[in-house]
Amino acid sequence: LASIIGYLSLLDEVPEMPAEQKAKYVGITLDKAYRLEQLIEEFFDVTRFNLQTIVLTKQKLDLKLLLQQMADEFYPLVEPAGKSIEVETPDTLIYNGDGDKLARVFNNIIKNAVTYSYENTVIRIAARQEDRIIVEVASHGDPIPKHQQEQIFEKFFRLDSSRSSQTGGAGLGLAIAKEIVDAHGGDISVRSDEEETVFTVKL
Repeated sequence: LASIIGYLSLLDEVPEMPAEQKAKYVGITLDKAYRLEQLIEEFFDVTRFNLQTIVLTKQKLDLKLLLQQMADEFYPLVEPAGKSIEVETPDTLIYNGDGDKLARVFNNIIKNAVTYSYENTVIRIAARQEDRIIVEVASHGDPIPKHQQEQIFEKFFRLDSSRSSQTGGAGLGLAIAKEIVDAHGGDISVRSDEEETVFTVKL
């Protein structure tokens, strides 16, 4: 916020500033404003999930449709990097759960895959019905060290703090995903090696 105020003050105090410099300052300020907005939203999430039990509003959901919609929403992010998202599900995959909150789960997992996967790779979302419904999100990127694979579901945990300015996250997305999956009586896990990283949600 101090940085935003500083750049806006410069723009306000020097109205005759060259257009190129003005455009640069406006761009920096806008980026920092977006970052501030995201941080505020994330801290609201922390407060909400710390101070109240997650209340589920369950209804019959078509998980095939939900996952396809989630994948489509990421198209503007993956296309410039030559990435793509493939969804493999049965024709019908019905589950009784909270659609809004489950959308949050899969949004956070897919966002993680999009952020950390290599360029020109495919992110695969596969769902199947066994004794439980199993949804896997697989991507190709730098492997998550074995000893950190459990920690990534903890609040504020980041694999690499230097990535924070690049990806904009405070390390809450996967923690919130776990809270929601737990509330549904399911579980979430990850396995990662040189070949691929796979997040698995069982409901």
